[in-house]
Amino acid sequence: MCGIVGLHLRDPSLEPRLGELLSAMLGQVVERGPDSAGVAVYGDPRLSPPGQAVVSLLGTSKTEVEAALPGVVAIDADATTVVHAGADQLAAALPEATVIGSGEGFAVLKGTGNPVELADAFGLAGVSGWQGVGHTRMATESAVTPEGAHPFSVGPGQCLVHNGSFANHATIRRELRARSVAFDSENDSEVGARFVAHQLEQGADLEKALRLLCERFDGFYTLLVSTGDSFAVVRDAIACKPALVAETDAWVAMASEYRALDVLPGIENARIFEPEPEEVYVWRR
Repeated sequence: MCGIVGLHLRDPSLEPRLGELLSAMLGQVVERGPDSAGVAVYGDPRLSPPGQAVVSLLGTSKTEVEAALPGVVAIDADATTVVHAGADQLAAALPEATVIGSGEGFAVLKGTGNPVELADAFGLAGVSGWQGVGHTRMATESAVTPEGAHPFSVGPGQCLVHNGSFANHATIRRELRARSVAFDSENDSEVGARFVAHQLEQGADLEKALRLLCERFDGFYTLLVSTGDSFAVVRDAIACKPALVAETDAWVAMASEYRALDVLPGIENARIFEPEPEEVYVWRR
């Protein structure tokens, strides 16, 4: 059992409140995932300045980054360090660090412990932007580590958060490794993220990539997948894992429980529905 929240803003006047609203949503699903938490935010000018390459790292710190790369800006956020530099530059200077997100206008923050305390450590309430996704994890398939926390971001500006479990993840991991796809953890959710990223690299759009996932993966799952211009939801054929979508002219939101949606402005006027099994829902900027 894990908790998923996501918010895609249509009204630019709400962008200064993105982190505030995402923090409030995350706080409503703590009981679903007390082990760890993570968020991905799109458009915050401090974390990801416009036009600047950004990489989120585990296994290093602001001090280590700035010592290895003088002049490069780094920001510590609990276990995560957000660096304003290119991935190739960082790989050469800090080969032991693990990349957990990269792309322009985009940053990933994650760690272990109580999700509300992590949100405070991330400074999430002060973040602005146009889109955010979050996850609270109750570990079942792998150890409680920052690497095992969600979101899994394995392509530029791409994120996947998952509630459920993939039964055939080991088989698909072997198939992807045979295609030279590398993995950072033993988490089954990372396999889903790598599969989607591989399909996008091969030319599929997000809707097709998620349809192919439904065809190939066995198990129970609700997925929220985001990219630099999209926000998508899909559930397995049985749809036993909870999910609700709420939509207004100002925003689209998804959460595992209604109480996480109830904190949003204008929720009383929202169209609220439960996503249908194996139907892919995509909203674009």
